[in-house]
Amino acid sequence: MNIILLGAPGAGKGTQAKILVAERGMVQLSTGDMLRAVRASGSELGKRFGEVMDRGELIPDAMMIEMIDARLDEPDCRNGAIFDGFPRTSGQAEALDEMLRRKNLPLKAVIEMTVDENALVDRITGRYSCENCGAGYHDVYQRPSVDGVCDACGHTTFKRRPDDNAQTVRDRLTVYRRDTAPIIPHYDAQGLIQRVDGMADIDDVRAAIAAIMDE
Repeated sequence: MNIILLGAPGAGKGTQAKILVAERGMVQLSTGDMLRAVRASGSELGKRFGEVMDRGELIPDAMMIEMIDARLDEPDCRNGAIFDGFPRTSGQAEALDEMLRRKNLPLKAVIEMTVDENALVDRITGRYSCENCGAGYHDVYQRPSVDGVCDACGHTTFKRRPDDNAQTVRDRLTVYRRDTAPIIPHYDAQGLIQRVDGMADIDDVRAAIAAIMDE
């Protein structure tokens, strides 16, 4: 069972992907992680990727499909894959469709985690984490039990990501809309688009995604 999981930055896509990996034995296929792994592998494909990347060029769609094709043949993908960050264009979507048809690996759904953008900005800009262990907190929704002390390790120093500011978040949302817009009609025409409320509690989102997966 294979799905594409869409969601704006901060929508909780990564959290839900991890749940699917843990509960269903699926594999999260992040193209960025895959590119780094293939390049580091020393394989013939990795060398070709390296040459393109060293020239500062974008990886051609055909090479991306070749990489994904090979990855899907690995044993850990037998329970299905979660496509993360690909496809981004209608051309990539069409190429992925063709490859999956050839491998007899249909998509179950394209799940978009929808968000209220103003609320999402508040969610992201309030995030911070323990500098020692990385435990996550929020100014409003998840403060430490004792102010200034990490619940997990007792450390008293915290940090924020420098890009977790309102303007940067809104810029990332604009990029997401621009990059995602072309593929929504492509999959909508196939009846594959399913939407869940990405602003709901994690367990509620999990349940909504599980209901789609089990249809």
